[in-house]
Amino acid sequence: MFEKSTWIRLPRNVVVGHGALAETGDAVEEVHLSGQPLVVTSPTPLEVAGEHVLKQLEAIGPEPESVIVENASFAAVEEVISLATEIDAGYLVGVGGGKAIDIAKMAAADQGLGFISVPTAASHDGIVSGRGSVPDGDTRHSVAAAPPVAVIADTEVIANAPWRLTTAGCADIISNYTAVRDWQLAHRLQNVPYSEYAGALSEMTAEMLVSNADSIKPGLEEPAWVVVKALVSSGVAMSIADSSRPASGAEHLFSHQLDRLAPGAALHGHQVGVGSILTAYLQRGEDDGWQPIHAALKRLGAPTTAKELGIDEETIIEALTTAHTIRDRYTILGNGISERAARDAATVTGVI
Repeated sequence: MFEKSTWIRLPRNVVVGHGALAETGDAVEEVHLSGQPLVVTSPTPLEVAGEHVLKQLEAIGPEPESVIVENASFAAVEEVISLATEIDAGYLVGVGGGKAIDIAKMAAADQGLGFISVPTAASHDGIVSGRGSVPDGDTRHSVAAAPPVAVIADTEVIANAPWRLTTAGCADIISNYTAVRDWQLAHRLQNVPYSEYAGALSEMTAEMLVSNADSIKPGLEEPAWVVVKALVSSGVAMSIADSSRPASGAEHLFSHQLDRLAPGAALHGHQVGVGSILTAYLQRGEDDGWQPIHAALKRLGAPTTAKELGIDEETIIEALTTAHTIRDRYTILGNGISERAARDAATVTGVI
C-alpha cells in the first residue's frame, strides 16, 4: 500500500530582472500578505535597496517598521522575533545578503509569518531555500525554516554587488554536482530517500553555471540574471526534496569544518567550491570528475587553492579528515578518511 506523502513549499512569486525593486508592492499584494511589515536589513543593503523597499511598502499598507542587524547570530534572531511580537508584525521582509535574509527567514518561521526575500547579492542559495544558517561560537548551525513566499531580485543591484560575492554564489551552485553524487551514494548504501526530480534539477542548475562560466562577468546584468535563476532553481530542488541534500554533501561538511578551524577566513561559497574539487576527486579518482569543476571555478575567478582561500595547507587537511564529524549525514567521507588520502586528494587537485 502506497503511503508516501510530502509538503512541497515553493515561492509563489519570483520577480527577477532590471528594476525588480519597483515591483515590490505588487509582489506583496499578489501573495495577499497584510498587516504591518517588518523589514530586516543591514547598513549597506539598506542604502542600495532597503530604502526603496520601505517606500514601496509604505504605498500599499501600514507603515513598515525596520531593524538593522550588524551580525548573524541567534541573539539577532531573538531581537527580530521580539520586535515582530511587539509591533504585531503581519509579515517579514529580508533585504540584503545571507545575514539579513537568514535572520528574517528564521524569525518569520518562529512566528508563523510570511517572509519575502529581497537579495542584494547572489552569494548563496539561501535567498530561496527553506534553511537558515547562523554561526554560534566555533560552529555554524543550519536551521529548518519555510522558504520565502516571494523573491524579488533586482539584477541591477546584484550586478553592482562586490564580485567576490557573486563568484561565491556561483561556486555554491557548482558544488551541486558533488552534493547530488553524495546523495545518490547515501541512497544506495544507507537507503536514504532520493528524489530523481530534485537530483536532476540540482545537477541541471550546476550545469547551467558551468556552461555559462565564460560569460559571467562583473558589472553586467545578464550574468546576474543567470546566477539568480540558478540560485532559485537550487532552492526549489531543496524544497522538492524537503532536504538540503540536493545542494549539500561532503563539500559543505568541509566548509562547515573550516568555519570552526579558521573562522571568517573565506566566504562560504568559496570554501564549498574548493571542497567540491576535493570531494569530486574522492568520488571519482583521477578521471575527469574534478577537472570540470576546477576549470569552471578558474574561469569565474573563484578560489581553487588553499592559498587563494587564505587558509594554510594543514588546516585544509585537518578539515578534510574531520569533516565527517560535523553532522550525521552520509557522504563519500564515510566515517572519515586518512590524512594520507586527504593529502593525496589536495595535492593531485592542486588545492595545496
